[in-house]
Amino acid sequence: MIQEWVLKGWPKYYKKKQNNYETDLIFPIIQKICEIANIDYFSSDDKNKISLKIIGDHTRAVIHLISDGVSASNLGRGYILRRLIRRMVRHGRLLGITNEFLPHIATVGINLMQNNYPDLKNNNDLILNEIKIEEIRFRETLERGEKLLDELISSGQKLISGFKAFELYDTYGFPLELTVEIAEEHSISVDVKGFEEEMNVQKERAKAASSNIDLTLEGSLEREIDVFNKTVFNGYESLLSEAEVKGIFLDSTLVKEASEGQKVLIVLDQTTFYGESGGQVGDIGTIFSNDVEVLVDNVMRKKNVFLHYGTIKKGKLTIGQKVKTNVSSSNRAKAAANHTATHLLQSALKSVINESVGQKGSLVAFNKLRFDFNSSNPISKDQISKIETLVNSWIMENHALEIKNMSKSEALEKGAVAMFGEKYDDVVRVVNVPGVSMELCGGTHVKTTSELGSFKIISEEGISAGVRRIEALSGQSALDYFSDRNALVNQLSDLLKANPNQLFERVNNLQAELINKNKEIQKMKDEIAYFKYSSIKSSAEIVNSFSILVNQIDGLDGNSLQSAALNLTSHLGNKAIVILGGIPNPENRKLLFVVSLGDEAVKIGLHAGKLINEIARICSGGGGGKPNFAQAGAKDIDKLSDALDYAKNYLQKTLASHSDK
Repeated sequence: MIQEWVLKGWPKYYKKKQNNYETDLIFPIIQKICEIANIDYFSSDDKNKISLKIIGDHTRAVIHLISDGVSASNLGRGYILRRLIRRMVRHGRLLGITNEFLPHIATVGINLMQNNYPDLKNNNDLILNEIKIEEIRFRETLERGEKLLDELISSGQKLISGFKAFELYDTYGFPLELTVEIAEEHSISVDVKGFEEEMNVQKERAKAASSNIDLTLEGSLEREIDVFNKTVFNGYESLLSEAEVKGIFLDSTLVKEASEGQKVLIVLDQTTFYGESGGQVGDIGTIFSNDVEVLVDNVMRKKNVFLHYGTIKKGKLTIGQKVKTNVSSSNRAKAAANHTATHLLQSALKSVINESVGQKGSLVAFNKLRFDFNSSNPISKDQISKIETLVNSWIMENHALEIKNMSKSEALEKGAVAMFGEKYDDVVRVVNVPGVSMELCGGTHVKTTSELGSFKIISEEGISAGVRRIEALSGQSALDYFSDRNALVNQLSDLLKANPNQLFERVNNLQAELINKNKEIQKMKDEIAYFKYSSIKSSAEIVNSFSILVNQIDGLDGNSLQSAALNLTSHLGNKAIVILGGIPNPENRKLLFVVSLGDEAVKIGLHAGKLINEIARICSGGGGGKPNFAQAGAKDIDKLSDALDYAKNYLQKTLASHSDK
């Protein structure tokens, strides 16, 4: 179809056009950019035309990347998307565009291509939102980054060091390619090799700081693992099976035997224990015989070899020993329920949020599930409610799962969902909930959806740019959650002396009462403050027609002290200079300062924010604020008098040298 369109339609797009940017494929986008920048394409100089063409070309690429489920990030295709968007923003600034503009031109691009690519229309909101968020994010740091880059360029140097290029990338989000492009425009080179060295240093720092590196597994154990054949997993059909001990590791060293009390890693020829993979945690249980019992607390996979982590509870374990594997049925059931719930959750997200939602990571544990997915916006409470309702409806419908092995190509043709970036064998395992979900998956699952019992989302949050995370419960964990919440509701009902149906109204009434009480308390505090500061109004000192009032008022909180200063300033007029310091509560041994200036005091150069910082510093404190008003806190109450004396002397000297005009 596309080939036919190209053969028949291509000539008309190129007819009498000097280049492909002036065809109907791209030029409408360029025209929209010109409209926003208030320029004319044909009368523009070569420099502006280059910027217009770059934005027009990148717009098409960005639209398709986002529609394909790519989110801006610092990895893989996400980094390519980020580079393109940031280059577009930068060239928009070269054209004089200072406001957000990318969603406007993306809309034109979508309209141009949606007939041939229907997904663009379906993903319209997703595309525009992702572009908008990334543009806003880059603009927040672009100006500061450009300032640093301009300083480097204007310094006259002919080479930007790798350190500076990396600083632009790491601190301001400038992709290296963008720094190189800007530098080349000014005939300046960039030390790319030095940049790469700085990048490697950062990676090494991150690697060294990671507390999750299993040096044992990556060390001698990694080398020894190659001597073992692939472990046969027979845990789909049964939780209890016979096996033979093929390897025993003590402290990453391969040994022939191990005894009671020792922590071991065991390799078997076959196992019913699921080894951690696909986000699902490894099984727990026991490996036993008449002579030995090992408590298994985790199982990992390494190069298709299952490593059973455990402690020998009794007896001696030896190479070649015949044993049995017994997986904890209760924990396997919990993991299976959570894994099936994860599949249902992904389908619900696609239905409620957007079909382009894709998995970015997951955790299937015994007590909960976690699912990471691409989305630029938080999921609303209403959407979460719809997702829960949809999943629970599928659970109640009691769908029987169909699990089959088939070729990867056949599975994908049938519509099975594969996790982007995951490597699959030619023959894959397909887990199908008919009419609901179909995914490539090697994990354990329930036989029917009703085994999940119920489903509950307990949290939703953003974990990185364009990636959200949902944590949820199913089965017994969900029932325990509801039971805990019910117990809490009953406790609140007893405490507030209201039945559960009246709790919301009761809490609302209490909040209203609390607000009114706080208003009454504040009113009383203001009255106390009034009596306190009223007694010091007359103590204002006149210096060159300015009214200086520097005093200590204790027992007032920050709001009351602020109110006192503002009232005194209003009373003393435009030439008022009010500085108050006090101890709100002697037990806390903390100080508060407030500086309030009239308009005329500001006009002669006094600045409340700068002045209060100097005062508070005497008492081991600090603060700041606007030219006419500032607040500060401090710790050393013993130096309060010194600070106020400093303020008074400073003002007297400053105003004495000022002649009233």
